[in-house]
Order: sequence, then C-alpha cells, then structure tokens
Amino acid sequence: MKFILAFALLCFLWLSKPVTAQSSQPYAFSVTVAGHGQPIILIPGYSCSGDVWSETVAHLHQHYECHVLTLPGYAGVNPINQPILQTVRDQLIRYIGDKHLDKPILMGHSLGAFMSLWVASQIPDRVGPLICVDGVPFISALMDSTVTADSLRRNPQFNSETVARFYAGMPTEGYEARMTSAMLMQVRDMTRARQIAHWSALSDRKTLGYTYVELCTTDLREALARIKSPTLVLGSLYYNNPNLSRQALTRQYAKLSNKQIAVANSKHFIMYDDPTWLYGQIDSFLTREQANE
Repeated sequence: MKFILAFALLCFLWLSKPVTAQSSQPYAFSVTVAGHGQPIILIPGYSCSGDVWSETVAHLHQHYECHVLTLPGYAGVNPINQPILQTVRDQLIRYIGDKHLDKPILMGHSLGAFMSLWVASQIPDRVGPLICVDGVPFISALMDSTVTADSLRRNPQFNSETVARFYAGMPTEGYEARMTSAMLMQVRDMTRARQIAHWSALSDRKTLGYTYVELCTTDLREALARIKSPTLVLGSLYYNNPNLSRQALTRQYAKLSNKQIAVANSKHFIMYDDPTWLYGQIDSFLTREQANE
C-alpha cells in the first residue's frame, strides 16, 4: 500500500508540472501554433504582436505548421533582462531542438527578419529556407553607410540605459495617438496604424529602448556568409523608389550567396499594404524550393 501511495504521489507531482517537449525551461517569448505540414516560424517586428501575421497564417496553415512568436516585453509579453535579442536568438535555437522541428522555414518582418538571419547564421545546417520581409542584417547602415556597430557602442548618447530611460519617460497620455501618426509612415491603412500603435503601447518601454540599441549595434553582414539556406528578401519602397530599395538590399545582403530580392509597391508593413503580392512571392519561392529538394 505504501508503494502504491508513493507511486501515486510521484505521478501527481509529475503530471502537475508544466511539460515543454524535451526541456523544462520556459521560453521568454510566447508561441502559438496553427496548421499542419512543414514547420514555419513567424517572427514579428519591433514592438509588434505575433498577431501581425494572422492573415498570413490563415493563408499558410493548410500546408504549413505555423509557430508564431511574440518577443519578450512586446505587446504585453513579460519583459526580461538584457541582452534581450541575443536571449531570444539562443532560446529560439533551443525551441527548434526541443520541438524537434526539421529544418523549419524562418520568416520574419523587420526585426524578425534580422532574428531569422541571426539564428540561421548560428545553426546553418538546422534551418530551412528564409523569408525576410523588409528586414536587413545591419539596420544602422541603411541611413549612414559609414557607421559601424563599434562606433555606435562608443557613443555615450547611444548607451542602452540612456535610451531605455528616454523611452520609459515618454508620456503615457496621448502615446497611442502619437504612435498612430508615426505608424502612418509605415503602413497605409489607419486601422492598421492604430493596431500597431496599440501593440507598442502594451510593450514594456524599457524593452523598446534596450532592443532598439541592441538591434542597431549588431551587424550580421559578415555572418551572412555562414548561411546555407535559400533566402527570399522582400523589400518595401525606400523614398518611393524601387531602384533605391533594391540597391540598398543588394548592399546589405552582399555576403549571402543564395538569395533572391523583390521589392513591393508598399510601405514597411507589406503584409498589410499588399498581401496578395506578398503571398504570391512566398508561395512561388516555397514551391520552387520544395521542387529542388
């Protein structure tokens, strides 16, 4: 009887613990999974919820198992300590292993594209095709081709704590309205601009500062040479000029050998401004890659 009671207690304790694949450690990001088929990990951009991919998931879920992330500190997810993006990179690599995902497709928007490139450069043999939606390996060089990550780190005004304090000090009253106006530079639809602004308002302000600095001071351009995955690079219009967009993307992705670049007639949130074009690019790219396997 004592043995039976002890065994029952052990079973109760085991069953009452949260179980995550092969790891008991939690992830800092949140994940939702939908669909069946080849795994695809969708990573949103700066301050955004994974819900930014909702329509894209609806398009993909019949043929792909979609793992949709929201990063820590963004859109209501609990924040974590620095380094935030590096921690996400490492935990995403662990997530791929824990969930036994066989060469998942990585698709990211903006910061999410940067994260996809970072992960693929670390584990080039364990990921499948990449889809980078208006994201680059070193965002700081888009505006100033002479800037380096080191020069930014040496700038006392660009200290992560200084920038985080600036973000934390932004007035809460009127924040969403001001952010909505700013977002209209990145998306055409007012309703979408309000939604993006709302996600920003739900985000931890210090996280916004910390991740902005971490993104701007991390240069992946040389690391692209380690990536083996075929990569689809989709850009938006820079200064309403597709040629400038293509030139900028070609410079940023110079060290990535297996890539194709296309430019949308769109602002930054291509999934909102021109979803038909986006889905057509994704479908054609993935169909070709499946045929080449």
